[in-house]
Amino acid sequence: MVSSVSAAATTGDFNVLTMNVAGLPAILNGNDVPGDKTTNSLLIGTLLAKYDYDIIHVQEDFNYHASIYATDDHPYRTATSGGVPFGSGLNTLANFDWINFTRKKWNVCSDASSSDCLTPKGFTFMRTLISEGVYIDTYNLHADAGTEPGDLVARAANLQEVSDYINVWSVGNAVLVFGDTNSRYTRSADIPNVFATNNGMTDAFVQLSRSGVIPTVETICDNPSLINTCETVDKVFYRGSRQLTLQATNFNYESSKFLQPDGNILSDHNPILVNYTWAVSSSFRQSNYFGGPHGAWFNDLPSLPASPKASVLSFRGASRVDSVGLTLSNGQTFTHGGTGGTASSLTLASTEYWVSAQLCQGQKDSQTRIFYILATTSTGRTLASGTSTSDCVTYSAPTGWQIVGFNGQDGDEIDQLALIYAPK
Repeated sequence: MVSSVSAAATTGDFNVLTMNVAGLPAILNGNDVPGDKTTNSLLIGTLLAKYDYDIIHVQEDFNYHASIYATDDHPYRTATSGGVPFGSGLNTLANFDWINFTRKKWNVCSDASSSDCLTPKGFTFMRTLISEGVYIDTYNLHADAGTEPGDLVARAANLQEVSDYINVWSVGNAVLVFGDTNSRYTRSADIPNVFATNNGMTDAFVQLSRSGVIPTVETICDNPSLINTCETVDKVFYRGSRQLTLQATNFNYESSKFLQPDGNILSDHNPILVNYTWAVSSSFRQSNYFGGPHGAWFNDLPSLPASPKASVLSFRGASRVDSVGLTLSNGQTFTHGGTGGTASSLTLASTEYWVSAQLCQGQKDSQTRIFYILATTSTGRTLASGTSTSDCVTYSAPTGWQIVGFNGQDGDEIDQLALIYAPK
């Protein structure tokens, strides 16, 4: 059994790098990069390790993937989905672990001016653990290339697809989107601003290098670029949440760090670095997640009032936990999961708070689900549901805080669960 008391860090910093690594087979595309691609890829991996970026998204990581990984030493790295034509070319290398990693192929692609449909290009999603109870939903993408009408339509559809996915799977969460959008603000048919308009996100380039002013005149960057005010198709977007403040503090084209010994470039794209600071809210925090990445996403955080207090806990369960719910003192109710199992509830006194929960997980139909929950209040009273297993964790609210809501994934039962905390 693992016990987790949320006395974790409340502030910190990290950086991200996005880099198209020009990993298409040389016979298909030389990317206008001199030298041998295997040698170049070995050096890219060496430099990623040397500069120790915290979260790295690479695109076009196809047939030279093994060379990059051979010389990189980041502790967390996605497994390749394959070379051309099997893989998407999208991978992540990081100093942070993650959960719920998913690969998605674009619904729309175009071969109007290049072979974008040759590989299953698309985007990836992961929920990155920055510190205990501090998660950021992290997206990598490689959108359709080219400027023919069919390319423009496909690319707009690609960015809209990611935006729509965020509005379903990242509701209430801090989000990072960074990768090769193949888009420019100065092309009328491109829609990089969709993430600001639809998802409340900020483009770090526009914010830091353009003082908040979106480019209206096309500026092509040199490679390596010695200035940060020119626009490339590689972009970094971000937003915080009610639980987490994110602030971009530095934007830089890292191109001069990624050169061959003779001074030639390693990629036809300028790698982009963005530095961030983060701070947890004084109003809301959360636990880590427990359980499996199945079912639909839910998050009570956006709907919680400013000063919530749980007044009734309501669970359903039998062999496993079918549902979890609570009623706040203002009458708001939150219920997740299905209607099976036996219902149980506990009404809290006006000065009684829900302060800890034991969760146990197990396997059902080859999927990890929540099998058991035991809630304990500040007076020592308890409410349990489901069946205990040998794989359990206890999450306790920080001193002076209480449990007031949930987020996670559900279907007919509870698949994955985290607890939301607020001050008493």
